[in-house]
Amino acid sequence: MSDGYINVIFARIRWLYAIFVILTGMTLMIATFYLLPKPYSVKFSAWFIRLLVFIPVRLKGKEDPEAQMFLVNHQSDIDIGIMETISTRDLAWVAKQELFKVPFFGLVLKLPKDIPLQRESKTSLVKLLKECKERLDHGRVITIFPEGTRTETGKMKPFKPGAKIVADKYALKVQPVVLIATAWHFSNKRRDFCSGAVTAIYLDAFVADRSDPEWLEKLHATMQKVYDDELANHPRYR
Repeated sequence: MSDGYINVIFARIRWLYAIFVILTGMTLMIATFYLLPKPYSVKFSAWFIRLLVFIPVRLKGKEDPEAQMFLVNHQSDIDIGIMETISTRDLAWVAKQELFKVPFFGLVLKLPKDIPLQRESKTSLVKLLKECKERLDHGRVITIFPEGTRTETGKMKPFKPGAKIVADKYALKVQPVVLIATAWHFSNKRRDFCSGAVTAIYLDAFVADRSDPEWLEKLHATMQKVYDDELANHPRYR
């Protein structure tokens, strides 16, 4: 049996272990949701997953206690758990509407009242604005993956306009967060999992300026540069 084949087998075993931990964590969140004050069931689940998959986080920068929106790059299914554990705030995630209809996983989104988004729909945009305002009024932080989907290449996809529309509408204080190479640690595409420290970087927060039509594109460039510069210091990811 070749070394390559053995490595693939061990990669699958590690991945299956991580999947088991993630599903168990989600189950704990559902089971404790009405037993614990909000948002502690979500935080408990996220910490359970992070600790059992052995993912410490190197944190750079500081969470702005006045931030109303987090914009986070997206590579891996562990990104949500990382954000939930590095932030003390009650996060309201914006996710594709189709995910809310997935058995079991949809309940994980519905219970904490995360926000469904139907793409390419003007009526959905009105609903998105209304639901974001309702979550903001309850002190929650709107949290969005502005790329709209995962990418494992290290090159962030163009940011979709939904985040800018919401931030401009309510003049939100936005804080970008850059997660470094999380797909290297957990990838459903490769069916692999590797424990180890992840770097998360809080950038400076700013108030959305609707008079600047290009601020989202500028932010994309800034976050990509931060990502590339940080990655240059971590040769194991290359």
